[in-house]
Amino acid sequence: MATRPMTDKDAATDAFRQEVCQFLTDHFPPELKGKGNPMAGIESDLRETEPQRRWRESMGSRGWGTPTWPTAYGGGGLSRKQAAILSEELTRAGAYNPIGGMGVMMFGPTLLEYGNEQQKQEHIPPICRGEIRWCQGYSEPNAGSDLANLQTTAEDKGDHYLVNGQKTWTSGGQWADKCFCLVRTDRSDKHKGISFLLIDMRAPGVEVRPIRMISGLSPFCETFFTDVKVPKENLVGREGEGWTIGKRLLQHERTNLSGGGSTGRMTGQRLPDLAKKYHETDASGALADKVLRDRIADFEIRWGAFLLTARRAAEESKAQGGVSEISSVLKKLGTKLGQERSELIIGIMGLQGLGWEGEGFSETELAGVRAWLFGKATTIYGGSTEIQNNIIAKRVLGMLDHQ
Repeated sequence: MATRPMTDKDAATDAFRQEVCQFLTDHFPPELKGKGNPMAGIESDLRETEPQRRWRESMGSRGWGTPTWPTAYGGGGLSRKQAAILSEELTRAGAYNPIGGMGVMMFGPTLLEYGNEQQKQEHIPPICRGEIRWCQGYSEPNAGSDLANLQTTAEDKGDHYLVNGQKTWTSGGQWADKCFCLVRTDRSDKHKGISFLLIDMRAPGVEVRPIRMISGLSPFCETFFTDVKVPKENLVGREGEGWTIGKRLLQHERTNLSGGGSTGRMTGQRLPDLAKKYHETDASGALADKVLRDRIADFEIRWGAFLLTARRAAEESKAQGGVSEISSVLKKLGTKLGQERSELIIGIMGLQGLGWEGEGFSETELAGVRAWLFGKATTIYGGSTEIQNNIIAKRVLGMLDHQ
């Protein structure tokens, strides 16, 4: 049977894959194999080990932590196919992308679209190198689902704004360097009076108070602004454009929260492998519990179908100029699947999945319980499921209100 001759495109693809493999051989510390990205979480301060630092700097220097971002701002400048190859080889090597957090998930893509050249040159390169942590100043005590009701004010003082108000559920606020924040610059219009401002979390007048959650962690904060001076150049877009910019950022957030922005696999141990640690197997090595096998297979099929749908939606959105309202569909489905997975893990571990502290439980088991509890919030933050239903009905299905 004749084989298809190799094209220049095939050769370039193979050459890039070999380049990635060699890079991983030369730079990925073997002691980090199978571990996760400390920058991706909001549960703790970022205290890197020496191998973690070396790995972050190696990836950051190439821009491969943000592979498709422009090289002019420190990104990798890779095509989507090259980025997919990079992701595949990272997975094959048991490596993780050491660049992450809200700067990558939400703020960076938004600034690339709405920021001016000076802002891009100042803020994007440190994100690409993993040198900065951002937090989000959106929700307030009386402005959660109705985010446009926010009351934190930014008063024009000539060369700066004077910010006063309170934000809540500020993820990782106690460890963040900077905050992308929605503020009110005009009280006469609910939506057009909102602006998008960048605030230094170390500036005088900024106070954070961690909120202790049911999981025992304190990943969120109350954030208070009292006469905080913010330079005028920290305004993204024009005054009154904050609602438009803020909604765009939420689309990026929802896509990533859903899992639709993932590399194609959930983090953590594979469910079949986990189940075999706690349940008997038959002579062929399969789980003896047929009901559990069915539950795991059912989940894996639905998760795989979701990822394919998310990939297709991402390609369609890119062709139309970026993320779209379809992110609400992905957020609704992806977070629900994530919760199902956590429930399934607890069921697989049985009594070992009910520990909280003390002897008799492994770190993985205790982490599973906390992840299960923490996951209850995923269908709330980033826009609750009810809010996503409204967006889907109005903007995706065209079901407008008729009164």
